[in-house]
Amino acid sequence: MSEIEKKPIKITETVLRDAHQSLIATRMPTEFMLPIVDKMDKVGYHSVECWGGATFDASLRFLKEDPWDRLRKLRDGFKNTKLQMLFRGQNILGYRPYADDVVDYFVQKSISNGIDIIRIFDCLNDLRNLQEAVNATNKFKAQEGRGEAQVALAYTLGDAYTLEYWTSMAKKIEEMGADSICIKDMAGLLVPYKAAELIKAMKEVTKLPIQLHTHYTSGVASMTYLKAVEAGVDIIDTAMSPLALGTSQPATESMVYALQQMGFDCGVDAHELNRINEFFIPVKDKFSANGTFDPYVLSTKTDALIYQIPGGMLSNLVAQLKAQNAIDRLDEVLAETPRVRADMGYPPLVTPLSQMVGVQATVNVLLGGRYKSIGKEIKSYIRGEYGKAPGEVNPELAKQVLGDEQPMTGRFADTLEPEFPAAREHLGTHARSEEDVLSYIAFPQQAEQFFERREQTFTASYSFKEVK
Repeated sequence: MSEIEKKPIKITETVLRDAHQSLIATRMPTEFMLPIVDKMDKVGYHSVECWGGATFDASLRFLKEDPWDRLRKLRDGFKNTKLQMLFRGQNILGYRPYADDVVDYFVQKSISNGIDIIRIFDCLNDLRNLQEAVNATNKFKAQEGRGEAQVALAYTLGDAYTLEYWTSMAKKIEEMGADSICIKDMAGLLVPYKAAELIKAMKEVTKLPIQLHTHYTSGVASMTYLKAVEAGVDIIDTAMSPLALGTSQPATESMVYALQQMGFDCGVDAHELNRINEFFIPVKDKFSANGTFDPYVLSTKTDALIYQIPGGMLSNLVAQLKAQNAIDRLDEVLAETPRVRADMGYPPLVTPLSQMVGVQATVNVLLGGRYKSIGKEIKSYIRGEYGKAPGEVNPELAKQVLGDEQPMTGRFADTLEPEFPAAREHLGTHARSEEDVLSYIAFPQQAEQFFERREQTFTASYSFKEVK
């Protein structure tokens, strides 16, 4: 075997975003993060993923926090490390397609509040739904000198997803002006030798750096990373060990040690990693004690290669079924999920489609019949509002939803009027900033409830000061 080039391998740390999204349904509050930021900033990470994805929704809905405030506090703490977010393309951080003006504003405000790298993906790998976010990032970078657009391809399996499919997408991503490419393997489906084959093929057609993101769900992620590194991948995503493995990422400490033994320099301080590990052990223990951290999500699930369910989706399914006292139906829901995916034309199971497919599978099981009730998001998907399905949608399901109507073939966002002005006018004085308006556009009910609590807190605090 020829000698492998021992180039430096960069590390993106996910413990402040995807790790806890995958293991504890995104329930880590900001106050648990801030005490360790200074030490994390000294490690030498390529970047720390800390925002976007489900953190925005969870901050408003469950943690009663302002997600923008979290970002600003993290930016204040990380003096030397790039901050990274996950952005859902035309779906921003919500669960539907938004108008272009909202995408532009969200990108602009994300970078101005502290984000350096925006990882942009589309749930259908429809590049039309990524171009606006890439353009907005590049425009801000040209004006302010900050901001990197990384386009992520949602990795999945199926007849449509050939090696030619992935290499063709890589070339198109470079042409659209992205700074780097991420292979986003949400469910741990990318096995070691397929990873090597994929990385080598993509490296032959693009000069862009390639980052690999995977999950430990199926038990092969560390091996996949090693083969990807040997094949020339530039950056890998890992999580500090207390919140690693299971439906999360491979452990940062273990991967760094293994790669160093192989002669690859990861550029990180192993002693600082040990201090960070010590910090997150009691954090994990707290979530284990209150039941948020379910041991189920830590177990290796080789059947994930059949069900193809991402880590965050699985932890959410467990939480939802528990809330309905139906956790005993989990195996049925897991079996129904790939059937629903097939009916929908084999889309990648990534947000928001992972939630849509998961909810529909759950409804099919709990109602005792398939498609007795169809969610409005599923209907929108079948109408073509989320983009082009990779395969054919089940004709009977399409007929049930569309009747004699034909699905749209253009970009749905082209049919939308600007949303920001109307939202700003609606909120009036309740919105203290443009960031508040964006929160409302993404999650209207949760944002308005947050604004109301904020006003009440301010009023109570002001009254107390007056009395004092």
